[in-house]
Amino acid sequence: MFPKPIQNSSRAWQTTYQALVPAALVMWLLPLIAVAIFSIKPEADFTTGKYWGVPSSFEGLSNYGRVFFGSDMPRYLLNSVLITVPTVIGAVALSCMTGFALGVYKFRGNLLLFFMFVAGNFVPFQILMVPVRDLTLDMGLYNTKTGLVLFHIAFQTGFCTLFMRNFIRALPFELIEAARVEGVAEWRIFWFVVLPLMKPAIAALSVLIFTFIWNDYFWAVVLTQGAESQPVTAGITSFNAQYRAAYHLMSAGSIVAALPPVAMFFLMQRHFIAGLTLGAVK
Repeated sequence: MFPKPIQNSSRAWQTTYQALVPAALVMWLLPLIAVAIFSIKPEADFTTGKYWGVPSSFEGLSNYGRVFFGSDMPRYLLNSVLITVPTVIGAVALSCMTGFALGVYKFRGNLLLFFMFVAGNFVPFQILMVPVRDLTLDMGLYNTKTGLVLFHIAFQTGFCTLFMRNFIRALPFELIEAARVEGVAEWRIFWFVVLPLMKPAIAALSVLIFTFIWNDYFWAVVLTQGAESQPVTAGITSFNAQYRAAYHLMSAGSIVAALPPVAMFFLMQRHFIAGLTLGAVK
């Protein structure tokens, strides 16, 4: 049922495995390596078709300097922060409450309500594009950070509720029963008993949602336009001119845009792993 541990395999297979892992890692990182190389190339290499190979000159400081000080990239980064952070807080906070309600209370329609939260995750984005855009226009939220935040919170709450509800159902129910016997109010049970036990799950979910929202491109293009409200994923396309693309600046901007979620993951790595593996073993 489970794969055989590599240390129990034959010596030939272990050697093959050890050789394939670095090769797979290089293939996985190849696009990122290409973008990193592009980001230090001069513009002349692209106009003459020298996309690959050693750069004719190293223009990393110049390219990244133009990204930070000669474009709207700082504004786009700030927009991403102002969109991502409220979304993470709102989606995680709502899912903690809905997960508690659906995981602790047993009532008629519990599964139906839970299904309604989860069902939205199976609807393709492309189907929702026109209705969501029309809704934001009617509500006066089109091309605003607020509209993008509210949409992301609404859409991410379904997945977050699934995550939190299953996590809460795995907690010892005896703790909740003991608190009820002592006459503790339900909101105090949630705040002082259940919520402290959810910290690993909250950390893991926050990292996931932060990465999802920060890297979102589809809705950033559909619901926003211009430097006033667009996040960094959509703002990178501003380096495209009418007849050609500034690949060196787009690559430098892509590297800059990728750093915050990577830093977020490494800062929260211990809590992220703990949240994903809690309850996996006894």
